[in-house]
Amino acid sequence: MNAPSSRMLTMLSLLQARRDWPGQALADRLDVSTRTVRRDVDRLRELGYRIDALKGPDGGYRLAAGSELPPLLFDEEQAVALSIALQNAGASGAGIEEAAARALATVRQVMPSRLRHRIDGIRFDRPSAGPGVEPAVLGAVSDAVRERKVLRFDYAGADGPPRRTEPHGLVARDARWYLVAWDLDRDDWRVFRLDRLVPRFPAGPGFRPRRIPTGDATSYVAARFKGSDDEDRWPCVGEVVIDLPPRDVIPWVTDGHVEPVGDSRSRLILGSWSWIGVLASLTRFDVAFEIVGPPALAEAAATLANRLVAAARSLGPPGPPERGRVA
Repeated sequence: MNAPSSRMLTMLSLLQARRDWPGQALADRLDVSTRTVRRDVDRLRELGYRIDALKGPDGGYRLAAGSELPPLLFDEEQAVALSIALQNAGASGAGIEEAAARALATVRQVMPSRLRHRIDGIRFDRPSAGPGVEPAVLGAVSDAVRERKVLRFDYAGADGPPRRTEPHGLVARDARWYLVAWDLDRDDWRVFRLDRLVPRFPAGPGFRPRRIPTGDATSYVAARFKGSDDEDRWPCVGEVVIDLPPRDVIPWVTDGHVEPVGDSRSRLILGSWSWIGVLASLTRFDVAFEIVGPPALAEAAATLANRLVAAARSLGPPGPPERGRVA
C-alpha cells in the first residue's frame, strides 16, 4: 500500500473499527514502518481527526471519542440495505469479509444515531461461501473485461501453456464467480471458475467483442449448467398433471411452470438433464400424476418402473409379521 492517501484512509477505517491499536500492530496491518505510521497520524490530525496517543511500552493510537465525519444522508431503507449487503459480503465468495466489516464500521460511524441503532439491530446467520476468490484476481479479471483486453492465465488442473482468452463477462452464481470468455487457442466459448484462475501480467492487446451465443454472460452460464451452449433451457422438459393444488407444488419448484387444473390438481412443466431426472423431481411429491408428454417421458417412466420393481424383488418377498405385533 504505497499511496499515502489510500493508506491513511485504511488507517482511519482501522481506527474506527477498533478502540485501541498498538503502533506496531497498526504498522504490520499497513505494511509500513512505525515511523510512517506516526507521520500518517500527524497528517490525519492536520486534517482535523482527533487521534490520541496511548502510553505504554509499545505505544499506540486511539480515535478520540466524538471524532466523526458529518452524518451521511441515508434513509432507513438504504441503511438497512447497506447493512445486509456488507454483512452478507462473505457469501459472495470474493474474499472480502474483513474489508466489508471495516466498511460497515466506517459507514456506521458517520451515520446519525437513529440509523446506527437501526443497522445495529440487523444480525443474521451468514450462508456459507463457496471457494474464495482473491480480490486482486477479481479486480484483474474485471479490468480485462471492462477494457476489452486479452487475458492470459494459468488454470488449475490444466496442463500446458497459459490460456489466452477474450474475456466478455463475469457472473456470480451460487457463491462462485465465473468468467465467460472466447478461448483463442480452442476457438470456442468457455466458462472458467475464478477460484481456479491465476492471471498473467501484463494484459494482452485489445479485441473486438463477439456476440455471446445466448445474448449475455449470465444466461450463457445458466445454459451451460443445463447442458446447452446456445439456449438457457433444459435438454429434457416434460409436462404432467399432478394430484396436488398449486399451493402445495409451487414452493418446491424453483425452475418450472405450475398452473391450476380444477380445485385440487396442477399442470406442471419441469426440466432436467434426463427424462429419469424429470421423473425423480416428480416422484418426490409422493402423489399420483398423469404424463401429458412428450412420449420420451412416458418411455422413461416405464423403464424406471421396471427398475423399481427389480429393486423391490432384490431382497426377496417380505416375510410374515411377527406374532403379537402389527406389521
